[in-house]
Amino acid sequence: MRLRTFLCTAILVMGAGMANAADHQVQMLNKGDKGAMVFQPNFIKAAPGDTITFVPTDKSHNAEAIKGMVPEGAELFKGKLSEPLTVTLTAEGIYGVKCVPHYGMGMVALIEVGKPVNLEQAKAVKHPGKAKTVFEDLFAQVGAN
Repeated sequence: MRLRTFLCTAILVMGAGMANAADHQVQMLNKGDKGAMVFQPNFIKAAPGDTITFVPTDKSHNAEAIKGMVPEGAELFKGKLSEPLTVTLTAEGIYGVKCVPHYGMGMVALIEVGKPVNLEQAKAVKHPGKAKTVFEDLFAQVGAN
């Protein structure tokens, strides 16, 4: 009887955690509030288990995790051009995201999931062109609120 009660409680707790998971929508745009070729928003604060949905509002964009900018144990992800991509992020840390065709133009995003355990590792990654300055601004938001 105790095992049954334990299992029922465990299932309820796990189900409640999943029910609280949020879906963050990120538009992939040719022109947004912060200029040309942007993810909007480009900084997302999420909880472990939340999903991020990248929506190709304009064509010829994708979302891809940047090697070296994902927490240990997290899988890299890569979406196809002009197609939506939904990822569930379970590992705490910083995730860097780029649009492959517009990376050098600064089309990048930063996702903070729980505690930023890999912050220094993520900051050490080198970026081309405008992506470097956009990431500097995004890193300044980590840990706020």
